[in-house]
Formats: sequence, structure tokens, C-alpha cells
Amino acid sequence: MEAGSVKKILFPSGALFLEGLLIQGELSKAVVVSHPHPLYGGDMHNYVVTLIARTFEESGWTSLRFNFRGVGRSQGDFDQGVGEADDVSAAVAYLKGLGLQPIVLAGYSFGAWVNAQAALMHPDVQRSILVSPPIGMMDFSFLAQDNKTRLIIVGDQDPYSPVSKIKNLVCSMTTPPPIKIVKGADHFFSFGSEELTAAITAIQPSL
Repeated sequence: MEAGSVKKILFPSGALFLEGLLIQGELSKAVVVSHPHPLYGGDMHNYVVTLIARTFEESGWTSLRFNFRGVGRSQGDFDQGVGEADDVSAAVAYLKGLGLQPIVLAGYSFGAWVNAQAALMHPDVQRSILVSPPIGMMDFSFLAQDNKTRLIIVGDQDPYSPVSKIKNLVCSMTTPPPIKIVKGADHFFSFGSEELTAAITAIQPSL
């Protein structure tokens, strides 16, 4: 199906208001897509974030991508991933308020790290996808107790997400998810975008 029209929204995260882009689909399923590191130019218009959202939209899902606190028109300041996890929970609450279930998280880079933490905290989230989790830069050891991550996608040329470390992480997890390794892809997926979207499309029926 063709994706629906984009609706610009503001939704609350505690005392703050965050800006987002909502595209409502024909299914009751929804996905929250989280963007890369705010201090390095990450926002909801990022190419990979848009690609992930569009892949869900084309399958009839509702998508919500948004700017973390302190980015764009979103209020507040960068909070080292702590407040940002609250922002993800707020996005989930917004979608739940629209009557949408299940709600899946899909995070890219820093967004994968934040989403993984938010998924562990949030009872309304049962499934998560991590794209290019920057395990070479951030601590993902908390995922040892995770059973919500359903797929990890990483390029084999990604210096921030070394495949060897990803494999070691997965071996430590309670419910090890499959890893899709995209040959020739770097952290930014300047190559391998078709493999990225194909992997997401393939996993959707089980989400």
C-alpha cells in the first residue's frame, strides 16, 4: 500500500513537548523509530531513520519518528540517554492513546541504544529492532537480560558496531536474536539500504 500523509505533531514527555512525524497506516500495529546521537547531528529526518519508518509504512503500519529533547523544535536539553529513554516511553504512550497495539521500537545508532533501554522498562513494548547499535562506543551489557530484541542489523564495514562484538553481545542475551549482517555496509548505510529494508520487511510478520 502507499504510505499515508505525514502529520506533524507535538506530544508530551513529562513537562516537555516533543515534535514528531506521524503517518497512520491501515493496520493496528505501530512503530516508534528513534534517531542517531543529537550531539552529532542526529534527528528524525536522518536518512536511515526515514528508511526504517518508510519500510513499516509500506506494510500498513503506523509510524512515529520524533526528535529527542533538545533537537529541532523539541523542548529540553540532551540528557545522556536517560531523558531520551523517557522520550521513547512518551512516544509509546502517545501511540497507545490512539488505540494502537502492538507497538514496536526500531532504533538506529544512538536511537538503538536508547530504545533498547526503553524496551526493558516499558511493559507495553514487547518487541524491538536494533539497527547499527554502537556497541563500540556505548555500553550494551544491560541487554544480557533482554528478551524483547527480535533482530539486529549491522554492516560488516561499521567501525562503531563491530560484528565480533555484536556476536558476543548476542551470545550473552537471554533470548538471542538473529543478526542480519549486510556485506559492504558502513554505519551510515551509504551502501546496503535494500538489504536493510528487506530484513525489516521479512521480520514484520513476527512482530
